[in-house]
Amino acid sequence: MLVVMIGVLIAAVDGTIVVLALPAIEHDLGVSLSAVTWVVIGYLLVVTVLATQLGRLGDMFGRVRMYRAGFAVFVLGSVLCAVAWNAVAIIGFRVLQGIGAALIAANSGAIISELYPPAERGRAYGFNALGYSVGSVLGVLLGGVIVTYVSWRWIFWINLPIGVIALVLAARVLHDAGPRTRRRLDLPGAITLGLGLFGVAWAMTELASEPLSAKVIGYLIGGLALLAVFVLIEKRQQEPTLDLFLFRIPTVTPSLLAALLQGLGSFAVLFLVIMYLQGPRGLSPIDASLLMLPGYVIGAAVGPYAGRLADRLGPVIPATVGLAISVVALVIFAQMTTTSGLWLAALGNAVIMIGGSLFYPANSSAVMKAVPPQRLGIASGLLRTFASIGMVFSFTTAILVAANAIPRGTAFAIFVGTTSLHGELATVFTDGLGTAFYTLTGVMVLAAVLSAMRGKAASIADPAGR
Repeated sequence: MLVVMIGVLIAAVDGTIVVLALPAIEHDLGVSLSAVTWVVIGYLLVVTVLATQLGRLGDMFGRVRMYRAGFAVFVLGSVLCAVAWNAVAIIGFRVLQGIGAALIAANSGAIISELYPPAERGRAYGFNALGYSVGSVLGVLLGGVIVTYVSWRWIFWINLPIGVIALVLAARVLHDAGPRTRRRLDLPGAITLGLGLFGVAWAMTELASEPLSAKVIGYLIGGLALLAVFVLIEKRQQEPTLDLFLFRIPTVTPSLLAALLQGLGSFAVLFLVIMYLQGPRGLSPIDASLLMLPGYVIGAAVGPYAGRLADRLGPVIPATVGLAISVVALVIFAQMTTTSGLWLAALGNAVIMIGGSLFYPANSSAVMKAVPPQRLGIASGLLRTFASIGMVFSFTTAILVAANAIPRGTAFAIFVGTTSLHGELATVFTDGLGTAFYTLTGVMVLAAVLSAMRGKAASIADPAGR
């Protein structure tokens, strides 16, 4: 369990620490304001597209073997990111990092399901949530300190010792125990899904930095068309990226949709709050990170207890309550103004971290309890894919909302932390953030409704009668 938690921790560190380093990366490497966002989006996109396919590799060749390979690839990508010399290099090496993260994420859930009986999986996923929260704490804290006092390159160098320790531990204590299953990779589905999501995400990002143009419309239409082709391909594939059998299990579909909407409603929060703190409030990266720190600590403390609660009460109540608490947090964030106390941002972050700590272990446990053992890798990857799709579009939505509130160039400059706002412009921008938070509130309410509607955890026989 400790080795699995380290994998989640290192991915969480990387997810939050890079946000605070974007200004320094943009300045040091001469990356354009629009290109620097792909340091984050590119990473998420790769995890989204590859999670199910790499989960399949775990079913075929062993989940522990693929998990260890994920650490090796992630560490290699981190080292290369640390020595990146231009925009193409940093984005490309972040994509490589994303491949490693996808291997880790797609197989960690399946490993937990093999290690623990169904009655204890909620507690195990609670510890997994603890690893995520601790990683987020370290990412926020170390990001502020390293970017302010050392160099942004060290946010990637620190992954080297952590990854090496995790590889050594994994080699000693983790061993494949589950059955091996022959799988076919769905390359046409993965390619069309990846290109489709890329086209839509590219169009949304470009809209935040330039007026509507034929090029932007072309990317958007092309992306949507490829997603339509992806759906047609999936209907004809023997083993599709979106395993249609899993959607016949009553618990799985609402749980996956809840994961997608929770990612859509919550992932942008960190970016919006950082924009608010560094823009209208003029805080430095280190001050902004310290203000957010208590919420992550509280979320880390809640995680293990939330997992036990899911084991006792089942997944529906803890997951739905967690989403309802997240709704309250988003309403708190919406009250932030240019003159309100900074404690509102700290309070909102604490509340949303509590909500997430309740949701993650319960929702993961619901999916992994319901699927047949031979499909654990696919289900783990699919859960990660749905959550990542929500995260990708949460991120691009945050940029679009900011760009609609104030001039596009200024919004991007605030986003990467290269400028602050004052006077009337600050007020307009903060009002726009309030609208964004209310929009995300609606998304989170829908996620809570889906979570409440899911059936009891149950499995059904697959086509082979198992």
